[in-house]
Amino acid sequence: MGRLDGKVALISGAARGMGNATARAFAREGAKVVVTDLIDEEGEAFVKELGDGAIYRHLDVTKEDEWQAAVEAATNTFGHLNVLVNNAGTVIPSMMRDLSLEHYRIVTEVNQTGVFLGMKSATAAMEAAGGGSMINISSIDGMIGMDLVFAYVASKWAVRGMTKAAALELAPIGIRVNSIHPGFIHTQLGNANPTEESKASLDRYSARRVPLGRTGEPEDIANLSLFLASDESAFSTGSEFVADGGFLAGESLPRGED
Repeated sequence: MGRLDGKVALISGAARGMGNATARAFAREGAKVVVTDLIDEEGEAFVKELGDGAIYRHLDVTKEDEWQAAVEAATNTFGHLNVLVNNAGTVIPSMMRDLSLEHYRIVTEVNQTGVFLGMKSATAAMEAAGGGSMINISSIDGMIGMDLVFAYVASKWAVRGMTKAAALELAPIGIRVNSIHPGFIHTQLGNANPTEESKASLDRYSARRVPLGRTGEPEDIANLSLFLASDESAFSTGSEFVADGGFLAGESLPRGED
């Protein structure tokens, strides 16, 4: 018996990376999955791998009508909707003083407005299903500041706050809302074609700065999403769940040195 048997989940940005790993984990545990993304060819190929329990829908998360169509596809195909994972995101590296208004708006539209529209669009369907779980993917940059990614930090702090406000509003109708805050993860965010050198550079940084000594994998986040999507987390709402290998715990001295 799967941990998500009988549940239907809609995941944004699921053609690649953490969303892809999450969709695989959900399907493995018995959920029906609506995979959404802008990368149609990859998304359609992916759902063929998952089989009859998955469908693909094009979704620009900044468009309310496309969110409504994705939710309708979930309910029309599978009968109801229990889980929403707001995973789609983008980053445009820039210092604040050099950041254009256009680029600031692009990042916040996807990362912040997209999460708002996802929650808004899914609420009625999830209420009709008797409740469920909304999972908003924020970042450790939604808990601390970081230079060179000003707009990204602003948007991810917003996701953290919106999660708490939505959790209070939706608790009476049985919908739980939580945020996940990944640390450094092997994904394609901000780099559609990461090189072996860029991966190695990230791994060297993680080996020095992350207490667990490694970069995270998409599956690390997928497993946390799986817990929050399941009934195992039935008493959790309005909370931050951090998966960063201990990065936010603080500074530690290099091992073996005084």
